[in-house]
Amino acid sequence: MSSVGACVDNAVVERFFGSLKHEWLLNVIHLTRDTMKEDVEAYIRYYNHDRLHTANGNLSPINFEKSQLKVSNMT
Repeated sequence: MSSVGACVDNAVVERFFGSLKHEWLLNVIHLTRDTMKEDVEAYIRYYNHDRLHTANGNLSPINFEKSQLKVSNMT
């Protein structure tokens, strides 16, 4: 394991937070902690259900998981 903050240790989480920051949070003014929390929750739903990921063959994580479950049930 490398030093604290080394992105290679946790690339998936680093990628998620980078996307959250640049695709979502920088475009909105948050007046309260509650509105920030609501926006982060909305982004998590979007990220998992609607956002297409090239690593998943341009499927959302939810749809990719469903496709993998279908494949595993066929074998």
